[in-house]
Amino acid sequence: MDKLCIKPIQDTIPLDGVPHNAPFQCAITVQEHQTSKEVNHINNIEYLRWVDKGSQLHCDACGWTRDTLLLNNVMWFVARHEIDYRAEATSKDTLLLTTWVDDIRRVKSWRTTQIHTLNTDATKKPRLICQCKTLWVLVDLETRRPTSVPTEMGTALQPLQQPRLVHP
Repeated sequence: MDKLCIKPIQDTIPLDGVPHNAPFQCAITVQEHQTSKEVNHINNIEYLRWVDKGSQLHCDACGWTRDTLLLNNVMWFVARHEIDYRAEATSKDTLLLTTWVDDIRRVKSWRTTQIHTLNTDATKKPRLICQCKTLWVLVDLETRRPTSVPTEMGTALQPLQQPRLVHP
């Protein structure tokens, strides 16, 4: 079993503040090893692990699995994370990861990921606990240098803004 316990969901849960009309979402089951030993609080590093895994699962769902990327001799690498922790989450919370691609330019892409707690009380709205903006760079695995995002990939990832790509 995946020790991160993050699984894509089929039916999108609508959330305030999500500008994408078809974001990718995953349910997160918090595991004991993901919380602090001192207090019932999720370790900060776990949010980054979830952000990374959510991005991978979204690419997979768009047809750009790690195997496909490797066949094309490319891989996405993180250049920057900008993460804001908005509230605390504990092992008892039900978490939802929502991610989408904001923008794709020649060799890089900005992605937003939000993590919410979902309430069992239907009258209460989900609570944003973490938001991360990540700058990803597509890298040629042979040269280890940035490389142009293929048009097919740029289209498949459905960015909010029209992709600005190099056309061969």
